[in-house]
Amino acid sequence: MIAKEATTVPVAMETVRRRLERWRSTRASRRSPIPSALWAAAVRLARRHGLYPTARTLRLDYTTLKKQLHAADDRALVSPTFVELAPLPSPTSACDCVIEIEAPGGGRMRVQVKGIPDLVALSRVVWSGEA
Repeated sequence: MIAKEATTVPVAMETVRRRLERWRSTRASRRSPIPSALWAAAVRLARRHGLYPTARTLRLDYTTLKKQLHAADDRALVSPTFVELAPLPSPTSACDCVIEIEAPGGGRMRVQVKGIPDLVALSRVVWSGEA
């Protein structure tokens, strides 16, 4: 007989599971909607640990969690913005540069420029959303 491996639940998932159980035990009606803060926590866990394990551990409907995940992704999308880089006055000759920047959330940008851009200022403008 093959023994099943004991699966450990991540601490963050266990914390959210307890919060959901506490909410379930105190809600006014069985049809009360899950608070948005709990959905947001479940979506973060689903991104990190997968939809099925999260839905199973938190006792959430898989399809509803999937819809919440897609809705959160749609809200996170922003339209691309054009950022013009002014050339820096430099006595040196211009060089071709390719700059690739990746945000912690997974967004990615690739820029080809001639000259030496101010990378710190560029990345601050792009990722702050001020562009």
